[in-house]
Amino acid sequence: MRMTNGTLVGAALGEDRAGFATQVLLVLAATGLLAVSAKVQVPFWPVPMTMQSLVVLVIGAAFGWRLGAATVLAYLAEGAMGLPVFAGAGAGAAYMAGPTGGYLAGFVLAAAITGFLAEKGYTRSVPGALAVMAIGHAVLFVPGYLWLATLVGTEKAYHGGVEPFYYATLLKTALGAALLPAAWWAVGKIRRA
Repeated sequence: MRMTNGTLVGAALGEDRAGFATQVLLVLAATGLLAVSAKVQVPFWPVPMTMQSLVVLVIGAAFGWRLGAATVLAYLAEGAMGLPVFAGAGAGAAYMAGPTGGYLAGFVLAAAITGFLAEKGYTRSVPGALAVMAIGHAVLFVPGYLWLATLVGTEKAYHGGVEPFYYATLLKTALGAALLPAAWWAVGKIRRA
């Protein structure tokens, strides 16, 4: 997969250093970061929050749509193989088909769409990054809600799988909107030095 200077990682590494081995290392590091973000819970009201969706979206934005989606697919493959990378103690195909399965699928879509928008330059400014993060979170929730609704019904799915996450999603969207332009600024400063 080709990284371009349209991605944060492509700009940071440059085309000449973004070879296959580098991409494999990036994927492994990012899947490790995703696993950690799934395990760390931040006390938040009304439910504890993990940083997993923020990390998914930042991976997409930093890596671009191809490598971002491939990274999240690699993370899901690790979980399907039984590695304890998901929130809680669950792993394996049965866990992935459970109530959170739609959100896991949404991770792939959200990373791809966020990466696509980032490649177009939208994450270089705070307003653009805010829009990209909001779109990414919305895309992530759609398959999550739809899958959960098939398991427990539409009302329960909304009250248990969407509504409790409003404030945490707003916080993570704002955090991503601050982090991404700051990272672009830092990469630009380093490349000019």
